[in-house]
Amino acid sequence: MDFPTDYPTIADCVGNTPLVRLQRIPGQTSNTLLLKLEGNNPAGSVKDRPALSMITRAEARGQIRPGDTLIEATSGNTGIALAMAAAIKGYRLILIMPESATDERKAAMAAYGAELILVTSEQGMEGARDLALQMQAEGQGLVLDQFSNLDNPQAHIDSTGPEIWRQTGGRITHFVSSMGTTGTIMGCGRYLKQQNPDVQIVGLQPTEGSAIPGIRRWPQAYLPKIFVPQEVDRVMDIGQAEAETMTRRLAREEGIFCGVSSGGAVAGALRLSAEVENATIVAIICDRGDRYLSSGLFNAGQQT
Repeated sequence: MDFPTDYPTIADCVGNTPLVRLQRIPGQTSNTLLLKLEGNNPAGSVKDRPALSMITRAEARGQIRPGDTLIEATSGNTGIALAMAAAIKGYRLILIMPESATDERKAAMAAYGAELILVTSEQGMEGARDLALQMQAEGQGLVLDQFSNLDNPQAHIDSTGPEIWRQTGGRITHFVSSMGTTGTIMGCGRYLKQQNPDVQIVGLQPTEGSAIPGIRRWPQAYLPKIFVPQEVDRVMDIGQAEAETMTRRLAREEGIFCGVSSGGAVAGALRLSAEVENATIVAIICDRGDRYLSSGLFNAGQQT
């Protein structure tokens, strides 16, 4: 019996995630609602793609080499993904994040060997980003800076966008994504518009006062530099309760176990579906629900 000799590495397993159809939640509709299951990436989120892209491309440019120290501000998923990528590549990684991040996220980063620095919830991601840049200025390491690094959206131009186009046979009419660093919506949107300018790119942001992990309403001074507003056809506001309710429904009615930003994206896709006919709507499920268990998100509404 012949056996393969060129086995893949864990890095080779990033991408090529499933695209699945919502079955029960949409009800009777002429539209097809599809979800891209990015939690199937090795470190559990869509951020695996840009994390590997930012490190690999920085290496190719000669900016970094194994053994160097990398620094990044993160609310969770990018940190976990970078921790995996740094472990693969042999880098020391310092992650700065708000203390409000779930215990599962902190533990996952530490498991990969990353060093964590926590800022207060009041300082938030803005404070984390400021501290990362301060540490870089002091010579403590290189900030990859997912918020301004073009290697972030490039990962989705290279992989996520082409996968969606191929998996839908070019029939996609609407692309829906929650917006955090905005790398996913920028990269996928650019690729899909190149294939068909009529594809509508729809972004989700939280309503004022809502706390939805992974997505933000950025103050103007902290708006990600990779974000180009005119490349998003429509921005929807999603409330925290609506996003959380949809997240629970996805687990209980569809068997899709994901985080709150993904629930928000699906809620937006359903709103959109109510407005159109014969559409193929693709939403990003950016991570898995197991990293939110300690938050109590999935306890609401359970019978005892």
